[in-house]
Amino acid sequence: MNDIYCLIMAGGSGTRFWPKSRVKKPKQFLNIVGDRSLLQDTIGRFSAFTPTENIYIVSNKNQAEVLEGQTPLLPKENLIYEPVGKNTLPCIGLAAMFAEKENPDGVMVVSPSDHLITDEKLFSETVLSAVNIANEKDGIVTIGITPQYPATGYGYVQTDEDITGENAIKQFKVRRFVEKPDKNTAEGYLNEGGFYWNSGLFVFKVSVFLEAVKEFAPALYADLRKIQKDIGNQTFDQTLDTIYGAVESISIDYGIMEHAQNIYLVEGNFDWNDLGSWESVYQVNEKDGNGNVQSGEAIFIGAKNAFIDTDQGLVALIGLDDVVVVKEGNATLVCKRGKSEEVKKIVDQLKSEGRIEYL
Repeated sequence: MNDIYCLIMAGGSGTRFWPKSRVKKPKQFLNIVGDRSLLQDTIGRFSAFTPTENIYIVSNKNQAEVLEGQTPLLPKENLIYEPVGKNTLPCIGLAAMFAEKENPDGVMVVSPSDHLITDEKLFSETVLSAVNIANEKDGIVTIGITPQYPATGYGYVQTDEDITGENAIKQFKVRRFVEKPDKNTAEGYLNEGGFYWNSGLFVFKVSVFLEAVKEFAPALYADLRKIQKDIGNQTFDQTLDTIYGAVESISIDYGIMEHAQNIYLVEGNFDWNDLGSWESVYQVNEKDGNGNVQSGEAIFIGAKNAFIDTDQGLVALIGLDDVVVVKEGNATLVCKRGKSEEVKKIVDQLKSEGRIEYL
């Protein structure tokens, strides 16, 4: 479908999966599950229903080498490098400037680059359902993941009117977006019903999105238009550095989704995991009879429910249960399972001490 454009947001600073992820190679570039990187899997999902020349990736300059190495089938002009990370709204707006020049009537699908989605057929059907709403209702559509448990690590979307009709996939008008809740609040959402996890997947006509930016973030809109005028010129990088570096850092949720009225949700029932920690990687991998998971050379003796990932050499574990061990290059992580979300604290400490060789 030549009128569908995809934006894959592939920034990130390599904190959640340290030491395997680093500043120049954060998790979307890693083969965490399977033989391809998460980014390559994401490209593969979208190329099932749109040509690769319609796929854009926004990343940052210090990841250019690894990004270009992993995306040989994408035109280089579709790889957009932010001079500095400015959150999701400027990122999406920047890509929309490119897409609009190509096709002002196009529909854009926005996706993170680092999610694990295994049911690709249902994923495609869900996205195309959202594309239909975006076209028919001039709406901004989000894909909401059906909650499996009272998660506190995700934002939620509360639905309003059911507009499913004869469609196979449920569709709703959106009532509101809500921030990450505490456990009691999350349990209340599940008991009440009508709440979905915010997947970070959005679908809209480029023209509709830009009208929303113009209305709710006029300063950003004006700056994006200035940048767009220089696309394709030799001075583009300088213009981008100067203007984009000064724009407000704001998410699409805060900037648009919490204010606009033409917001819709399509129910996402495909298998979905945002792989937010080493614990989540342990959960999605196949385990041996003792509940252990390994990637690379490992030996488990008297150990249960443990996770080992090593890039080279052997890691042997004796008499320890419920631990995570990750060895990559010049660094090794050892922590209890359930504590792997605190890896960011290690990265923060390394930054504060200026130990860039480990970042």
